[in-house]
Amino acid sequence: MNNWNTDTCKANNISIHYTRTGGNKAPVILLHGLMTNGLCWTNLAYALEKDYDVIMPDARGHGLSDVPDAGYSYYDHASDVIGLIQALQLNKPVLIGHSMGGMTSAVLADRSPELFRGMVLADPPFISVKMQREVRDSEVADQHRRVLQLSLEEIIAEGKARHPHRSAASIERFARARLQTSMAAFDVLTPPYPDYKQLKIKIPALLVFGDKGVVSAAMAAELQGLHPGLKLNRSHMQGIAFIWINRNVLQLSFNHSCIHYHEKNLNRYFLYIAGIGEVINSFCSLPS
Repeated sequence: MNNWNTDTCKANNISIHYTRTGGNKAPVILLHGLMTNGLCWTNLAYALEKDYDVIMPDARGHGLSDVPDAGYSYYDHASDVIGLIQALQLNKPVLIGHSMGGMTSAVLADRSPELFRGMVLADPPFISVKMQREVRDSEVADQHRRVLQLSLEEIIAEGKARHPHRSAASIERFARARLQTSMAAFDVLTPPYPDYKQLKIKIPALLVFGDKGVVSAAMAAELQGLHPGLKLNRSHMQGIAFIWINRNVLQLSFNHSCIHYHEKNLNRYFLYIAGIGEVINSFCSLPS
């Protein structure tokens, strides 16, 4: 990390803070979820930096990026990413987005497919409007408001109790990210979200979902049905591929390859596995 660069750029009329591994390599942008920040991707960036120029921006209202008074829809987040690509003059990056970042990526796939080589959508909030309202009306924002009253040390202590197998460095990164998440950022939870049934995935994309995440196997099958011509099976898929993550076994299928990984204590931050590099390499090998 000592050689990584941190800076800000103007994008969509706000300042976006980012961390970048650098080098004359194919660019990969990592988009985080709500209540985290770019540095929460550190472990994945370590795995990718040898082969890729990894850019980890802080979304608006998160990390060290600006906190505007308004403008937290997924379309605003997507415009921020487009502005980042333009400001850094990135040539057709691969985009990886988790949760909030996954929905932002889906919007970008529909809105500006020409800007990307491919993307990974990790458990995006493809949920009904009814469920969106339930999330908005839940205690998630109030819980975060309580967290903002705590010290870093108190949040770290809670993190260690909740995730005893996670490294101390990782727990501290996520604790700092919580303290750097503004209450304004929760405006992204305002319904309606972009309709995932209407979004068109016009570039090679990988949908990642797990047995305890937002996207279910049934929804994945529904998404495949919305893209005629795409065939789904365990070892051969075209255009959109699917990862099914169980508690202990990960099977990754992309185009003509089938790669198997066996991981102990697999948790929601599954993209730390080095196998994601195989996916990115597949994207970068495709014609521009």
